[in-house]
Amino acid sequence: MYIVIIILPLLGSIFSGFFGRSLGTKGSQLITSSSIIVTTLLALLAFIEVGYNNIPVTIDLIRWIDSESLNVYWGFYYDSLTVSMLIPVLIVSSLVHIYSIGYMSHDPHNQRFFSYLSLFTFMMIILVTANNYLLMFLGWEGVGVCSYLLINFWFTRIAANQSSISAFLTNRVGDCFLMIGMFIIIWSFGNINYSTIFSLAPYLNSNIITLIGICLLIGAMAKSSQIGLHVWLPQAMEGPTPVSALIHAATMVTAGVYLLMRSSPLIEYSSTVLLLCLWVGGITTIFSSIIGLFQQDIKKVIAYSTMSQLAQQLGMMVIAIGLSSYNIALFHLVNHAFYKALLFLGAGAIIHSVSDNQDFRKFGGLKAFLPLTYSVMLIASLSLVAIPFMTGFYSKDFILESAYGQFYLSSIIVYILASVGAIFTTLYSAKVLYLTFLTNPNGPLITYKKADQGDLFINLPLIILAILSIFFGYLTKDLFIGLGTGFFSDNSLFIHPLHESMLDTEFAVITLFKLLPFILTISLSFLSLLLSEFFGLFVIKFKYTKLGYNLFGFFNQRFLIELFYNNYITDIVLKLGGQTTKILDKGSVELLGPYGLEKSLLVLSNGIGNLSTGIITSYGLYILIGFFSYISLFYFSFIDGNILLLLLIAIFTIFNKTYNEN
Repeated sequence: MYIVIIILPLLGSIFSGFFGRSLGTKGSQLITSSSIIVTTLLALLAFIEVGYNNIPVTIDLIRWIDSESLNVYWGFYYDSLTVSMLIPVLIVSSLVHIYSIGYMSHDPHNQRFFSYLSLFTFMMIILVTANNYLLMFLGWEGVGVCSYLLINFWFTRIAANQSSISAFLTNRVGDCFLMIGMFIIIWSFGNINYSTIFSLAPYLNSNIITLIGICLLIGAMAKSSQIGLHVWLPQAMEGPTPVSALIHAATMVTAGVYLLMRSSPLIEYSSTVLLLCLWVGGITTIFSSIIGLFQQDIKKVIAYSTMSQLAQQLGMMVIAIGLSSYNIALFHLVNHAFYKALLFLGAGAIIHSVSDNQDFRKFGGLKAFLPLTYSVMLIASLSLVAIPFMTGFYSKDFILESAYGQFYLSSIIVYILASVGAIFTTLYSAKVLYLTFLTNPNGPLITYKKADQGDLFINLPLIILAILSIFFGYLTKDLFIGLGTGFFSDNSLFIHPLHESMLDTEFAVITLFKLLPFILTISLSFLSLLLSEFFGLFVIKFKYTKLGYNLFGFFNQRFLIELFYNNYITDIVLKLGGQTTKILDKGSVELLGPYGLEKSLLVLSNGIGNLSTGIITSYGLYILIGFFSYISLFYFSFIDGNILLLLLIAIFTIFNKTYNEN
């Protein structure tokens, strides 16, 4: 069963990719979707067997690398963390496959699309089930390549080409640091198996652990789109909407968070890395939520929401990881996957019904035309802003409480940052709902005439995800974050005894600070709606003042970070690379290589040719010099042969020049 979970998506991808022409569109859709659905059912069984019963499963298939100092097996490890990650990955993947049957029905390249989707799912499964860092890195690189292929699926669009290259190159930065981290692990531990590394971690120098942890954190920052390496995520919205839901909600962007959770037995011994995680998460949360507030593209708003949540995963989750609350981070990751996938698929349903327009300022009044989409978007938004008793409420608020419950300066500052980020999250969620569904219609008449709710393939995944966005958090909260839970007793997540804060979070935090994010969120949302409804003219007038224009432009252009990167990093690196190429490849290398060799041989051949003067006395002189050289060879034997050769060449050259002048 455990091997079938890994193999089935790969088989679906191979059949659809290589035999898609024979199978046809329907055949490819059926094979890939059914293989993922069967894999999901098997993963649910694995969740019950491995998670509930605490029976970890190890599978060593074949020996991969066999050298004197390093042995690596193609092996897989299922524990409570692995099966918990498989649940959102496979449920969302199977629903995205079903959704894509309806959404991509008019696309001529269905077979290729479904092949890429299944291959991506396979790589993600490799990433989460691997039992060593090298195999995990294979899955890590695999999801990067698949995201490149999927973002660039409509390869005739220049924007899609640019976005996919941006995503690929930005992730390469993180991959480089992850590789450096792996090399340090091999150098310090002599092994890359999780079990060996985590067993020896307490005995290693803390500075080396800090170095490894920072490399892993930068790798996670790139994959999970944290501040500094976040620029690829909004651009990745150029891909088809099902891709956005799969990659940028539930799977690839959570890979960085998974890496840090899997490495918890290592990074728990470095307070520096934990503090860095805390601050990276806190800053990304507020940074991305402010930008999301000023975007007009419905998918980009949700993309920045993903950044904010990942910063609330790698922020709320990275904040949670920085707080050593790995179980809360995992719980929020699973919850977030469902309601964020629902937001993306809901946005896709809207875009599909309004002639592929993504600017929600041109929507309005769609509630009457798309009642189901409105309902599911409302549910997803309520879960996103952590309204009580929705799925997001049980994990997101607990992370905020956990931040305050640490009772040291950094965590309290991050609590404030994350609370402000949560407020902005609510504001842009309310903005999307209000401008898309509730305000007066702003689009052309033909858009509303063509608007339809879509077929069963589009609506069924929305309904399933809506149910999960309401009930999943409530049903599983005691399993993941209950005080007496034994779900992680297989040590898949390690929390250092000094960092344990669950009891403080539950009982020591004042009720006011538990309720504060919720109170501020609700009150400011109502205030923003009142401003928009009754003081809209004032807001518009402010926007057209010089201050307002600059302010809106600065936030709408994403803090001008891309401009800074282009002008001061990319531009300089490209110019430096150009000059280096000019000097080395076009200069010294060619001077020493083809051109230099040709020129020196030409000079030598001309010199030798000039010796042939046609004058008999010259030849007599050459014979005389040769004769005396041979006789005196014994006397010059103490001189180095090379020096003697150079001396002879010099004599010949001098005589040659003399004769030429005569």
